[in-house]
Amino acid sequence: MPDRGGGPTGPRMRVGRPSWRVRTLLMTLGVLAVLAMAFVMFAGFWTDWLWYRSVHYSSVFTTTLWTKIGLFFVFGLLMAAAVGFNIWLAHRLRPPLSAMSMEQQSLDRYRMGIAPYKRWLLVGIVSVVGLIAGASASGQWRTWLMWVNGVPFHQKDPQFHLDVSFYAFDLPWYRFLLGFGFAAAVLSLIAAALTHYLYGGLRVTSPGARATAAATGHLSVLLGIFVALKAVAYWLDRYGLAVKSSDFKATGNWTGLRYVDANAYLPAKTILFCIAVICALLFFATLWRRTWQLPVIGFGLMVLSAILIGGLYPAIVQKFQVQPNEQAKEAPYVEKNLKATREAYGIDGTDVKDYPGSSDTKDKAKLRDDADTAASIRLMDPNVVSPTFQQLQQVRNYYGFPSNLDVDRYSKDGKDQDTVIGLRELNLAGIPKNNWINDHFRYTHGYGAVAAKGTTADSEGRPVFTEYNLPSRGDLGEYQQQIYYGEKTTQYSIVGGPQKEIDYSDDSGEKTTSYKGKSGISLSSPVNRAAYAVAFGEPQILYSGAIGEGSRILYNRTPKERVEAVAPWLTIDGDAYPAIVNHKIQWIVDAYTTTNGYPYASRTTLGDTTADSLTAANNQRAVVAQQNQVNYIRNSVKATVDAYTGEVKLYQWDTKDPVLKTWMKAFPNTVKAKDSISPDLMAHLRYPQDLFKVQRELLTRYHVKDAQTFLSGSEVWQVPDDPSNNSGSAVPPYYLSMKLPGETSQAFSLTTTMTPNGRDNLAAFMSVDAEAGTPDYGKISILKLPTGKTVDGPKRVQSQFNSEPSIAESISLLERGDSKVEYGNLLTVPLDGGLLYVEPVYVRGGDLKYPLLRKVLVTYGGSTAFESTLDQALNKVFGAESSTQPPPDENTTKPPTSSNPTVQAALDDAQKAFDQGQEALKKGDWQAYGEAQKDLEDALKKAEDAQNKADKAGSGGSGADKSTDKGSDKSADKKSSPSSSPSSSPSSDKSS
Repeated sequence: MPDRGGGPTGPRMRVGRPSWRVRTLLMTLGVLAVLAMAFVMFAGFWTDWLWYRSVHYSSVFTTTLWTKIGLFFVFGLLMAAAVGFNIWLAHRLRPPLSAMSMEQQSLDRYRMGIAPYKRWLLVGIVSVVGLIAGASASGQWRTWLMWVNGVPFHQKDPQFHLDVSFYAFDLPWYRFLLGFGFAAAVLSLIAAALTHYLYGGLRVTSPGARATAAATGHLSVLLGIFVALKAVAYWLDRYGLAVKSSDFKATGNWTGLRYVDANAYLPAKTILFCIAVICALLFFATLWRRTWQLPVIGFGLMVLSAILIGGLYPAIVQKFQVQPNEQAKEAPYVEKNLKATREAYGIDGTDVKDYPGSSDTKDKAKLRDDADTAASIRLMDPNVVSPTFQQLQQVRNYYGFPSNLDVDRYSKDGKDQDTVIGLRELNLAGIPKNNWINDHFRYTHGYGAVAAKGTTADSEGRPVFTEYNLPSRGDLGEYQQQIYYGEKTTQYSIVGGPQKEIDYSDDSGEKTTSYKGKSGISLSSPVNRAAYAVAFGEPQILYSGAIGEGSRILYNRTPKERVEAVAPWLTIDGDAYPAIVNHKIQWIVDAYTTTNGYPYASRTTLGDTTADSLTAANNQRAVVAQQNQVNYIRNSVKATVDAYTGEVKLYQWDTKDPVLKTWMKAFPNTVKAKDSISPDLMAHLRYPQDLFKVQRELLTRYHVKDAQTFLSGSEVWQVPDDPSNNSGSAVPPYYLSMKLPGETSQAFSLTTTMTPNGRDNLAAFMSVDAEAGTPDYGKISILKLPTGKTVDGPKRVQSQFNSEPSIAESISLLERGDSKVEYGNLLTVPLDGGLLYVEPVYVRGGDLKYPLLRKVLVTYGGSTAFESTLDQALNKVFGAESSTQPPPDENTTKPPTSSNPTVQAALDDAQKAFDQGQEALKKGDWQAYGEAQKDLEDALKKAEDAQNKADKAGSGGSGADKSTDKGSDKSADKKSSPSSSPSSSPSSDKSS
């Protein structure tokens, strides 16, 4: 054969083969590269397995893994077999001789080129197709497990009378199978057509017939399969109408059948199903008739029918039947949507009552007394006072508190007290010197809880701490204080080995410890060390001398992260909160089961409906959603994470939820029974915020039960923006112990307000009984304000506060210099037919860069007060003093005096300046008040400086390890002093 390469002619140059050494080196490098990649893959798998085994949820790992592997191989092999078989069949059905034409002569070159590699080419094609299909199928592991383990809801949809489980568990799997079938049919059709074309079975430009009889029959069968699958799709689409989302002008987001769906689309889908079946049979008939004439006519008829019957006819029905009388036509379907949506979101039992919005009581003294018992007004806003906790109770720079603290209930002397609580977690940014040993071996954990009364501040506006100091002590009793797992603990630590950890520091110096828990994974094995060195990209794990016998690595340390890992089928609430339970710090995490397959129930987007001003400022509070678009949600699981051991426990909370029962079948023995919840833990469980936010968003529309009112939109509400800041985000709900009208005692509740759509007056007050273990837990109540009467909403109330001349002047004075006023939670409390609004006002001023409670804003019935204490503000608003106010708590621990005479003198000056300021404030002498505030700041600064000097002098003679913590005292690790903290002890209840 002549050389067609176009290169020079003549003798060929002999190219020398690489030497044996070079070939050996290349082979060795290739083998090492393959082994390295294999070990990287192994490291990821092995470390995951070790972690799940360490938390005793290895069954979750194995069930998920084997399900993914099974789906990968089954559907990968099916796709590979379908495509491979059709390529093989098309090759086998090739004509023995190709036509003599330019087209076939051109294809001869390709046929000759691939002839030696046909088998390998086939294997390569089917392998790629199979890998892609298998990877796609493995992502459907949740769909498979829900289908194979699904339990009935024992509720039927109103259109087809099928159990809800068909739509929630079965229909998604059928749709996946249908999609897989379509993909296999299309890929097989393309592969077969290309093979027939390559080998002459299909001809484009050659004379004579365009396809051989064998190619015609083969491709017709594949087209018949495709059309048959389309018939199945039309049939499933009928049921899909019950969970179809659409935009409905009258209501916005809509799920389920409307008039046009039931009377046009539903019969159209049935007709199209019949046409598709006939068309598929015509394609199959080409095996005998060997002509495409009838199948093509049938296929054209199906396409035309889809346009006319499936598109044009419903549009005509909508235009000429529905629009002229929309409310009457749509009302029956709206009623179905109303009922299903309220059931799916657990709001069907909502108690809606009319509320006058104003009081007719003339007895001001009685109103004043009722105000004391209507609610335990929380003046310590957990979303504002975190910097105050940080300054007064941080103690060391390597500790920190979350930006948003939590509200819980603790009992003392048989009386529940709303409490603001936070944990003193590890803050790596405050470590004196960052290096690998310090970051991962020495500074490994936080220490102790800090708690304060939610309803009280001391005379200087600071929290009244009920748990304080380092180590912590107070009302919470004895408990394991070391915090190895927390919201701020996002980095791995290696503990329990030869390297000692810093436990905490006190006057006698640093205390060291070594982790005694069984959490984490042992690094004694070289294989484990190598795997983690690769997985974490940290080679020092492999050879560091700081790792030895007993060393264990802790990671995945945030509570939400751990719960999500052990229960990947749950949606996690954005706010995990700590509680002291059975002498241990336990993180409590609310978790939800969801689905988007509840017929007729409108969908919501969890990321949007759970967003508020707090999530906007703190992404850690965002919900962790497995499924963002849902139309069914239940708080089915309460989870706990031990702050010391990291142990995760899942408790069944909703014993009737079929979605949870389905997952419990799929993952047996992972969720504990509800009756295993201890009484101590039950006392700290509460109604979750994210569920409440979803429900309040739905109740802005679905509080009405009448279809006509729903369609008119006249009763649509909205969640107001947070008036205390300029974020433009929704106001968060607030936990508050309060008494609703008609009730005789306070209940721990979650509350919010709602306004009419596009207006700022109040439309409703919504609350839910949040105290777990009580008969009314989860009962939602709505106090509906009159539509013909204007009652001020949160934004208007805030505007009144800001526009009142005397208040504006006082706030302006508080903001002098570099001081900054911060507004706390604007609390709304129903009181005798009216609404009492209370808002604490904090000031950050001078060198004290943390907020202190300075004023309380109160309004009721058009009367507003701005006073130093809640009692004073209530007295002014009602024009009467309380006759039920209890005397000051004599058991409250008083702040101890300082042993340093310089500090004590400065503190005495500060107290004197504060008293002078209060006197000036009462007289309205703003100039004297400003001078007193300046003297107060100067005195506090002197006390702080004196205490710091004393701390440094004391630490110089301690036996602390200065080699590692050389910069510890220089980095603002200030000991608690009465100026920067209440000497880490609670203060007296002089105010509020």
